[in-house]
Amino acid sequence: MWALLTDAEAFPRWNSTVTRIGGPIALGRKLAIQVPISERTFTPTVTAFVAEQGMTWSDGFWPMFQGVRTFELTEAEGETTFAMEEVFTGLMLPMIARTLPDFGPPFEQYARDLKRAAEEGA
Repeated sequence: MWALLTDAEAFPRWNSTVTRIGGPIALGRKLAIQVPISERTFTPTVTAFVAEQGMTWSDGFWPMFQGVRTFELTEAEGETTFAMEEVFTGLMLPMIARTLPDFGPPFEQYARDLKRAAEEGA
């Protein structure tokens, strides 16, 4: 599963919520992410990276506004559990919170796509 999450070039082949990732996905690297629901290119930086366990992508201008997406893999009894969350903070959050999309459905689709690809050995 980790190989799927860290192969920027292959991402669009298994993940329907991502059109393109310019990588590489590695600590300290800035990514260029395109998604089908937006014309905008998102440019988070990989701010934490522990192989086979998890990573964090951060974007924005702290302290004004920042989004932090955390990916976590947990192994137990021969199975891997995937968790992903995005937390927004900053002084401008109260003013723009209503304009943020609902990340629930795309995050659920992301997890379904990852599960399917991992089970198929993509």
